[in-house]
Amino acid sequence: MTEHEQPRPAGEKLQKVLARLGLASRREIETWIGEGRVKVNGATASLGQRVDSHDAIALDGRLLKREEIAGSVRRVLIYNKPDGEICTRDDPEGRPTVFDRLPRPKEGRWINIGRLDINTTGLLLFTTDGELANRLMHPSYQMDREYAVRVRGEVTEEMLENLKRGVMLEDGPAKFTDIKEAPGGEGFNHWYHCVVMEGRNREVRRLWESQGLVVSRLKRVRFGPVFLTSELTMGRWREMDQREVDILSAEVGLTPQALPAMKEKVREKLDRLQRKSAKPVDPRAKRVLRPAADEAAGEGVRPAR
Repeated sequence: MTEHEQPRPAGEKLQKVLARLGLASRREIETWIGEGRVKVNGATASLGQRVDSHDAIALDGRLLKREEIAGSVRRVLIYNKPDGEICTRDDPEGRPTVFDRLPRPKEGRWINIGRLDINTTGLLLFTTDGELANRLMHPSYQMDREYAVRVRGEVTEEMLENLKRGVMLEDGPAKFTDIKEAPGGEGFNHWYHCVVMEGRNREVRRLWESQGLVVSRLKRVRFGPVFLTSELTMGRWREMDQREVDILSAEVGLTPQALPAMKEKVREKLDRLQRKSAKPVDPRAKRVLRPAADEAAGEGVRPAR
């Protein structure tokens, strides 16, 4: 090492270690650390602190076992959300939530990757890995989302150009990166597929409303490489197989948990947790923007072309 080179910090950031356990998203864990709920080797932890396998980590007084950290498995669920469900764990009004239908994991908890409005249906992703959830939701990773939308009113070419060029909403500029007309509309009702690159609150609805149009139906059909397929009916879920999880992880720069590299005990546990394998997928290629599709149903999880 030369005098100008700096040694790399040892260990891994505490919030990333805890997020990987599926305790919460990294952002929420950072809040816990700031509140003093996390201790390392008996001392209150600080944000950005690095830890390794020899450190004793406790959350709210409960010591996390080393095998929990070493043996955590990245799991992902695909869920087809019905109309009328909310995306929080508990609701004071007693409305049904998306978590009501999900299986309870034996380790960690399901973290929703983004949200959908109560009246929006379609694709939702859940994971036990808080770091994966954080990256998929973070704008810097440019994870595109595709929606099938039915709008009421006369749609002109000028409106479509405005939406692709960008309009100013109350919380800043927004646009569709792609819009494509879809079959099925009649009269003043028109179906479109549109793509956005972020998950702002009611962004798709507000974009169409900025042109004086009314959104009468909205369904998310794709999140990055993950497509909602016709086999997954409303209110049902399925767990991704390991190759699908690896494709999704690679999209945001996370190391795939390839089966041959896993310890035998962890691999056996994964086999028990995952219900069945999905269709085989191709090796991941370089990621490019996916344009809006012609139909709502895709082909599962596909690497970018």
